[in-house]
Amino acid sequence: MPLHPLDLDLPKHVDAALAGYLADRRSLGERMEANFTGAVDALADFVLGGGKRIRPTFAWWGWRAAGGDPECAQAEAVLTAVSSLELIQACALVHDDLMDASETRRGRPTVHVEFARRHREQGWLGEPARFGLAAAVLIGDVALAWADDMLFAAGLPTDALQRLSLPWRDMRTEMLAGQYLDVLTQVRGDASADAALRIDRLKTAAYTVERPLHMGAAIGGGSPELIDGLRAFGTDIGVAFQLRDDLLGVFGDPTVTGKPAGDDLREGKRTLLVALGIERGADVLEHALGRPDLDVATVDEVRARLVEVGAVAAVEERITELTESALRALDRAPVAEPAGDRLAELAVSATRRTY
Repeated sequence: MPLHPLDLDLPKHVDAALAGYLADRRSLGERMEANFTGAVDALADFVLGGGKRIRPTFAWWGWRAAGGDPECAQAEAVLTAVSSLELIQACALVHDDLMDASETRRGRPTVHVEFARRHREQGWLGEPARFGLAAAVLIGDVALAWADDMLFAAGLPTDALQRLSLPWRDMRTEMLAGQYLDVLTQVRGDASADAALRIDRLKTAAYTVERPLHMGAAIGGGSPELIDGLRAFGTDIGVAFQLRDDLLGVFGDPTVTGKPAGDDLREGKRTLLVALGIERGADVLEHALGRPDLDVATVDEVRARLVEVGAVAAVEERITELTESALRALDRAPVAEPAGDRLAELAVSATRRTY
């Protein structure tokens, strides 16, 4: 079945919806308080300056899987509604960068670093880092609040809004629970595989794939069987997506990922890759993990050891198993075409990516 132009150029349409919404919010902010525009512009630059639009894409195809027709009058409202997921993502990333003390994102200074720089340049009172922290917290909060506003003002029918309210509420809580579990696990020094997978399930799988699919299917009035199947597919693909991200966090090319080599090691991320490395005797990890001053030579040593003890191969095997399990769940679900074929393609691209 041929794809509709909206299907083919979905990221471009998501970008247009976000740009229009953020421009409208900027106008409101300017009327409210002119100084607020600096924060709004920073959020708009962050949202529109990169990202693969994975969450809106899965939500859109959840709607298509429930029989959603891009030619129908409701399609534009659905597009706006699913685009709001990028504001949830912006909140998560801005706050995550702050909690991890990350200096770059997509090859540019992170929000807290940028606002600390502005403080220093202007010679303002107080500590630049503290101002950067406060600005990042507030900008992330603005993104979270505006995600709600964008979703509920999208123009969806009341019954569709009622159906998607449950996955929307649960998704936000799951994301925040996962973020908290992530920082709690780091301070406890819990490098177990079980803890890593629980974080992956809540922090990434739920709000990256599972709940966006659930949202889209709910908007389209999908059956319980369809929603259950999509959620099973989404959970496995979401975890596999994060496992691939963990590999890229250690082995990725900084010119492609936009983050320094080995940044996850410096941040002390307790990933499945790290858990398996420690479990299999990669002792160098215990000395490298959580060290901000970690040099490239040590990063290379950690990489070599993770390969040597079989941790990398084990994570790759887990990614393959999860992808196959997800595709079986998708095959069993009553998915309207062309969504089935497209979701299968997205599953492969999300778990085999090199960026």
